[in-house]
Amino acid sequence: MRYLLALDQGTTSSRAIIFNTQGHVIATAQREIHIQTPQSGWVEQDAQEIWNTQIAVIQHALASARILAKDIQALGLTNQRETTVVWDKRTGQPLAPAIVWQDRRASMWCNQLLQQDLQGKIQHKTGLRIDPYFSAGKLVWLLEHIDGLRTLAEQGHVAFGTIDSWLIWNLTQGAEHVIEASNASRTMLMNLTTQQWDEELLDLFHIPRQMLPQIIASDHYVAHTATGLLGAEIPICGVLGDQQSALFGQSCFEIGTAKNTYGTGCFMLFNTGQEIQYSQNQLLTTLAWNCDSQSRYALEGSVFMAGAIVQWLRDGLGMIKNSAEVEKLACQADSTDGVVLVPAFTGLGAPHWDSDARALLCGMSRGTNKTHIARAALESIAFQVSDVLNAMQSDIGQALKELRVDGGASQNDMLMQFQADILNVPVLRPKLLEATAWGSAAMAGLKMGIFTSTQDIAKTWQLERAFEPQMSEDQRQYHLAQWNNALQRAKSSA
Repeated sequence: MRYLLALDQGTTSSRAIIFNTQGHVIATAQREIHIQTPQSGWVEQDAQEIWNTQIAVIQHALASARILAKDIQALGLTNQRETTVVWDKRTGQPLAPAIVWQDRRASMWCNQLLQQDLQGKIQHKTGLRIDPYFSAGKLVWLLEHIDGLRTLAEQGHVAFGTIDSWLIWNLTQGAEHVIEASNASRTMLMNLTTQQWDEELLDLFHIPRQMLPQIIASDHYVAHTATGLLGAEIPICGVLGDQQSALFGQSCFEIGTAKNTYGTGCFMLFNTGQEIQYSQNQLLTTLAWNCDSQSRYALEGSVFMAGAIVQWLRDGLGMIKNSAEVEKLACQADSTDGVVLVPAFTGLGAPHWDSDARALLCGMSRGTNKTHIARAALESIAFQVSDVLNAMQSDIGQALKELRVDGGASQNDMLMQFQADILNVPVLRPKLLEATAWGSAAMAGLKMGIFTSTQDIAKTWQLERAFEPQMSEDQRQYHLAQWNNALQRAKSSA
């Protein structure tokens, strides 16, 4: 038997998953990672802990599968994307905590760039909006606030990277300092057109060039894992940022195909093909992957509150004891009876980008009870996804044929049916829930000749259930009008 190993390094845990070549999970291992919030808006992790947990789960997964490292044909890697690590090239030791993608400490620096009217230039070069979310602001902050870091960097002793860079450095014991192109496209430092570091931006941000890793293609053969690390040397050759990996793992290879991952928030990616499509609707343009010497691009929209709304019902209101109960509760009501929830607890994300918006629960009557509120909470996730996908469609002038879904909340049948109704397109839920990990494993398999083409990979995608739209156009418009009315009231400019 031939096997593929995927490392899935996420915000809350490090995971290792072993697949067979049909995309079936053979073994999984997972370890949680601590998150520190030393100040308001700061989110950090220990880079050493990220590596230690990642190597531990590889060993655990191999033991669970009862196979040896020599049975693994290739190693794929997918990771939380914008999280920023700096380490000493001489010792391999981190020089500061890893600053996590959620961290907002670079807000002031970003505001200065906005005041200098640099949004247009930066968006054109990188496809991104100026925001603390991306790695550039985090790196600038480290260079300005960690004693001696800039001097060491200018002397050529400091390595910067996203999590893929940090793991590959450790997997090769310092032989490779690289960053994969879809991850590099989230730094706000890479030129989307050339897929190289943008010299003008490096000068503008005062970032020493010598600390940056080499940008590589998603299917680049990096190296074999270091001798003695795993018991056998495994080729590393499929690397992708987590959302891009989910797009690949969902076999969204054609222009106009899209996936939505329902996690704490929602991340939607829409394949725009070989053309760079800049958004007129405040979405992000990102590299989907660079594979077989061809680039594919995507539009991306993020919704801040998805699964987190269900957590609020559980922890904030005490309406349910666990997240799984929400569907049962919501299904006890045929409709919300006019109740609408706008879950702007942390402002609104794409396409509204209103950080001062606040959550709103409206349309209640004396007859409103918790079943209506639970239903309104689930419907609010679908409405937010609808807003993003409408923005995507108006950007590229192409109708969505279907939406492929993954992530925890995609298991909620009521939500998926309402999503199909509101979008008026089929929502497809695959049998394989590990789309993110499978994306990097499949990319590695393609490089190693286990798959001859993306069509081969597409054959591994299997449908678990299709949710077909059932709502009349009148009903749909009525629901959307209610949502838009509530949305306007929640916005800060209302």
